[in-house]
Amino acid sequence: MTNAATLLLAVCFPALALWLVARYGWAQRLGTIVLCYAAGLLVGNTGLLPPETLPARSQLAEVAIALALPMILFTMDVRAWSRTAPRALWSMGLAVTSVVAVATALVVAVSQNTDLPRAHELAGLAVGVYTGGTPNLAAIKVALDVDDTRYLLFNAFDTVISVAYLMFMVALGKAVFGRLLVAPAEASGGDQASPSAGGAHDEDYLPLLEGRGLRNAAMSLLLAVAIVGVAIGTAEVLTDGDAPALTITLVSSFGIVASLAPRVRRLEESYKAGMYLIYVFSFAVASMASLDTLAGTDIVLPAFIAATVFGSLALHALLCRLARIDVDTFLVTSVAAICSPAFVPLVARSLGNPSLLLSGITTGIIGYAVGTHLGIGLALLLAHFA
Repeated sequence: MTNAATLLLAVCFPALALWLVARYGWAQRLGTIVLCYAAGLLVGNTGLLPPETLPARSQLAEVAIALALPMILFTMDVRAWSRTAPRALWSMGLAVTSVVAVATALVVAVSQNTDLPRAHELAGLAVGVYTGGTPNLAAIKVALDVDDTRYLLFNAFDTVISVAYLMFMVALGKAVFGRLLVAPAEASGGDQASPSAGGAHDEDYLPLLEGRGLRNAAMSLLLAVAIVGVAIGTAEVLTDGDAPALTITLVSSFGIVASLAPRVRRLEESYKAGMYLIYVFSFAVASMASLDTLAGTDIVLPAFIAATVFGSLALHALLCRLARIDVDTFLVTSVAAICSPAFVPLVARSLGNPSLLLSGITTGIIGYAVGTHLGIGLALLLAHFA
């Protein structure tokens, strides 16, 4: 298979995965990202993609995540954050603090008790994904030059452990943490969610094929290309060489700055176009991972991820008790941080408290905005002092 055919496969497969998710229940249960990872692993380990296409796949993955990150950030409204319920913002801050503290402590422990190489990467990946989501995880992978197999392992274990976390929060979260935290106050009218809140985070990608949606996606892509170009140029001037961590940080920062312009925020399909590129990235990265290496992993990585998720959950709950954050706000913001804004409607519905939908989604988007910076910064700090 030629480089052109390989790139075409990587770009087109997510469309097939989205079609399967929309049509079949088994695919919906797996999710688009899992399908992309599974397909990438399959074609990458069966000889369908020859070794000489590896550089093209690597370059595609880097380009996809560099463009996706600002496109995902374009539609957020930074000014609206001040209108989010103060208790939700406070709870999200405590969730971020908890993840950073637990991930740091675990990496120090791992570094002192094992010979695991580049342990600081684990803290960066954990903080990125558990304050933001998969886009942050992918961006940090590129910024820190994380090994493809380690990244895939992290994402695979994260998927399994996050499902267990989500099931616990939906089924038992209110009962368990309701004993520790105060009862929710009655929601004010200003905290009600609009009927369309969270629509950008569903799995309906058909608007990207329609006239207006296609134009918006194309405009956001062109703007993202310009931002990536400026970020690369700025990083080269500042460092006089290749600096992926700085480049990704600048791309994220410039994306946030661009979102301040109302015309940019009105590119409503930008988020989904960016997520499509995340799916392309997922397929390309999985195709470069070795199943032999995956099968030979030890217990350190899944133990680290599980300890980060549930350790930060426990610390977040304790801090919320001290701050007198109510249990419903705690549950929604915890899920927004650990699992991403896409799962906030599920938790708000299970709690019977739709008034938290808007603030939960908003705090999750804040996590997208800060997750990359925090993850890269913490990893580099630990690498320097560890």
